[in-house]
Amino acid sequence: MEDSGKKQRGPVSGSNEQSWWPKRLLNMDGAARPRVTPVSDFQFGAVATETIEDALLHLAQQNERAVQEAAGRMGSFRETRIVEFVFLLSEQWCLEKSVSYQAVEILERFMVKQAEKICRQAAVQLRSNGKTESPNWRVLKEQLFSKFVLRLVSCVQLASKLSFHYKIISNVTVLNFLQALGYLYTKEELLESELDVLKSLNFQINLPTPLAYVEMLLEVLGYNGCLVPATQLHPTCLTLLDLVYLLHAPIYDSLLRAAIENSTPSQLQGEKFVSVKEDFMLLAAGIIAASAFIQTRECWSQVVGHLQSITGIASESISEFSYAILTHSVGASTPGQQQPVPPHPAARVLRAAASSNT
Repeated sequence: MEDSGKKQRGPVSGSNEQSWWPKRLLNMDGAARPRVTPVSDFQFGAVATETIEDALLHLAQQNERAVQEAAGRMGSFRETRIVEFVFLLSEQWCLEKSVSYQAVEILERFMVKQAEKICRQAAVQLRSNGKTESPNWRVLKEQLFSKFVLRLVSCVQLASKLSFHYKIISNVTVLNFLQALGYLYTKEELLESELDVLKSLNFQINLPTPLAYVEMLLEVLGYNGCLVPATQLHPTCLTLLDLVYLLHAPIYDSLLRAAIENSTPSQLQGEKFVSVKEDFMLLAAGIIAASAFIQTRECWSQVVGHLQSITGIASESISEFSYAILTHSVGASTPGQQQPVPPHPAARVLRAAASSNT
């Protein structure tokens, strides 16, 4: 592999706007690899209640900070193809589900930082040159795009190092994978990419993920005497969490329209709704409620009641979220049709975040 110094190498087979998207994931020998995710050995009911209370409080505080600090560009890089790429790559490397979610969140925050940096640089150049368009705007965007696959893989590799398991993706594995896609990099460039991600995020990459909130709420539900066992809900929750990540835009768009009771939200309403998109506690509650409806419809109301008492989130909000998830997953027989709640409940937390247009 020849050294290119600081020069960015593109795909060997040619480049176009979709070239970073692999048609399939490959082994080093070029054969398609079965996508098998290892079964997690996660156990419920093995931790003392005092520890659970402290952990739940910590997650709630983290969530509150994330909601308050949510910015207008957050969520922009949870696009379906990007998430699918991360999920497939995690399966290719037999990583835990938690690693794939962590990688998506690291990549999301890193790319938002990079986009904001480009916007600031372009704004400075416009003021200094007095022109209507920055001469380096296109160049900066192309540089960001050309390194996107490298950054994505670096985020997956960093997430694997945070998983506290023996399965850490080596540089050789990463380089071979990139080469299979037509990208030639050196170990030095790979290490520089990891360092760039770390520096951009101030080395704060151990980010909370929705999975942590889902599993914590399931743990508490078990202690609170929920009729549906946590072990029964857990696999369905993982499937629905994958679905929410893959259909992030349409699910949250439907939530926004339901919250404002209008099919055409304004730009300001969309910007205010970013705080809801970053509310992982609400997301976890909605996923568990939807899972309970799929598993045992007759226990759905009880599960929602438990979730309300644990999180303080209005039952209407949880119902609305589970309604959106189920609508995009099974399409029919949703809680709004089966339970004595309005068919499109205007969730208070959603309405508060999105309804104002002033």
